[in-house]
Amino acid sequence: MIESFNKKELEEKIDQYVNGQLSAQEVDELWAELIQDGYHLDYLKSVANLKAVIERKREEEKSTNKKEYWYYAAAAVIALLIAVVGVMNISTQQQSSVEPVSSIELDYYRSGDGAISSSSDKEVIRNAIKLANTGRENEAISLLQSELEDASEPGWIAELSLNLGSLHYNNGNYDNAIEHYERVVSHKDNENVDVLMLEKAYWYIGNAHFHLDQLVDAKTNIEKAYELNGAYRRVAQSYLNALSD
Repeated sequence: MIESFNKKELEEKIDQYVNGQLSAQEVDELWAELIQDGYHLDYLKSVANLKAVIERKREEEKSTNKKEYWYYAAAAVIALLIAVVGVMNISTQQQSSVEPVSSIELDYYRSGDGAISSSSDKEVIRNAIKLANTGRENEAISLLQSELEDASEPGWIAELSLNLGSLHYNNGNYDNAIEHYERVVSHKDNENVDVLMLEKAYWYIGNAHFHLDQLVDAKTNIEKAYELNGAYRRVAQSYLNALSD
């Protein structure tokens, strides 16, 4: 009988009961003993409560683990999607997302050491650029336009036209810019109109058409800049690839 169990044996029986390891008869014998033993009845309650707490914690951990698993799984999926979309966007940008040049930096015709080059020291152009760089673009345009009206030498006409085109381009007057750049191209056979000047003219004509959403004309002129095989070849190639998509 259970009455013959000592304290240690009784506590073992309580642990077995709580863990569902006793038969129905053994359970009845245990309760018969515990009704007369307040200490071990409290012990049973403590063990039972502890087991309940443990079981609840286990369930919470399982639930948490499941939530964490799904959280991290979802996070992994989201990260993967972001990575894939990012690669797609980068790929798309590299292949087809180009924009026309927003503005043109006006040159000061300096030589390699930073000094003003005497071979290209055109005072009127330098003055016009100074005006433009201080926000007086209209005065700069008027100055060059006046000089252009009196010009007769093809190389000088081309140089004035190139700068006028850039001034109009920076003001967003793309039609006027195209007109001046095309004047540069019209003098391409003159010995004083070098390859770089022609490249710039074709390149910026193409970009001006790009701003006007005239993509066929844009591509045609950028191709001409590319074919000159000079300083603008590489950038022209990237634009041609994009405009061909």
